[in-house]
Amino acid sequence: MDITTMKFSVLTEKGHAEVRERRLPQIGPEDVLVKQLACNICTTDYGQWLGLREHQGYPMAGGHEESGIVIQVGEEVKDLKPGDHVAVAYDSCGKCDACRKGQESQCTGADYKNLSEDGYRGKFGFADYNVRQARTLVKMSPELDPSEAAFLEPLATVCKGMEKLRLKPFETVVVIGAGTMGLLNAQAAKARNCRVIVTELMEKKLETAKAMGMEIVDVSKGDPVEQVKQLTDGQGVDVVIVAVGNTGANTQAVEMLKKADGRILLFAAGYPAPQIEADSNLLHYRRIELIGTFGADMKDFFEAARLLNTGAVDVSRLVEEKKFALKDIQAAFESASTPGMYRVSVLLNE
Repeated sequence: MDITTMKFSVLTEKGHAEVRERRLPQIGPEDVLVKQLACNICTTDYGQWLGLREHQGYPMAGGHEESGIVIQVGEEVKDLKPGDHVAVAYDSCGKCDACRKGQESQCTGADYKNLSEDGYRGKFGFADYNVRQARTLVKMSPELDPSEAAFLEPLATVCKGMEKLRLKPFETVVVIGAGTMGLLNAQAAKARNCRVIVTELMEKKLETAKAMGMEIVDVSKGDPVEQVKQLTDGQGVDVVIVAVGNTGANTQAVEMLKKADGRILLFAAGYPAPQIEADSNLLHYRRIELIGTFGADMKDFFEAARLLNTGAVDVSRLVEEKKFALKDIQAAFESASTPGMYRVSVLLNE
């Protein structure tokens, strides 16, 4: 079958997504044609749908958490073949100084504006077919559900944070927030043989964290700092991962740490920008590390693939049961933007 067109979702304005059709780009020697099976709706995606990220521009053919099957490869592609199951990493040029150092997230040669010749912005994640650079694709287990394989990118960003944290076995970690990214962080820390405590207010998310085998702190039942101290015999914890973007969580993180050499990973952004309310003397005398993280490099994508493919990280509970066909993209965004939801998945070839 000669595939010449792609159907894709596009945001045209706040609150409106529709499906359009365009010609597929030509397959170059280093490119791969992918039959995309699933793309999950990220916070960034539904944030623009809600009108909170209008600076990203329209028309937005977004989506970046996708997986699929290789249909055709360019003549210079050696590591992929038709039938391979893949998920998508970040664009990179593979030639600039950053790429040559393995810092693809800092690539200076890739087109991060993602502006197509016909005026669309984005990576066309919500499309039934797409042409990708082979270097951006990572092999995934064919036994993984496509919606779960699509977690490659978010888990890769978690792996980057884990690397920066220098987590060691038997350390005690608190994750503030049991949303999708909070529980990905919790599972990744548990995979490193850490004790993990998750704090959360919403009952649904507490139940999910508990079902994953995490110790939980129900914020509605009292001061989370005091509850964490009780669970650690008054000692505090080695590491706090802040997976929600607000000032209160940042303040709690400082107070939850052990007396000396504690580390805080600021994983989540927030709008308006959260603050950290701690004097510098406190950080100085207690030797507290504040660590920022954002994005991922290819080594992080490969680590994320390993965790997903081996089942060391199980994301099955982080996909909402109801999935949507591409033609129902508007309803999918409505569902994804409902408070308390985990990832809503769009099935692209149904």
